[in-house]
Amino acid sequence: MEKPRPRRPFTPEFKAEIVELCRRGDRSVGQIAKDFDLTATPVRLWINQAEVDAGERDGLTSSELEGLAAMRRENRRLREDVDILKRVTVSFAKEPR
Repeated sequence: MEKPRPRRPFTPEFKAEIVELCRRGDRSVGQIAKDFDLTATPVRLWINQAEVDAGERDGLTSSELEGLAAMRRENRRLREDVDILKRVTVSFAKEPR
């Protein structure tokens, strides 16, 4: 059985270049993916996201997705803070006066 390929980071510029190559229509998405040692699935996702960002398709834009991710991180941090404060409050409440 083949090992899964490690996750590789790609710059926004690289993704935009791949999307532009796909939009030209000279080669199929699969062929472009193969030429750049990629799989077709993320390339198709990049194309879809580029269409959303351009207003050609419904969905959350890249900046909206970034904002949502930031809010989720902040929400998680605040929940952790509240949990710590609850534990400290319980601890102080148990101490004799």
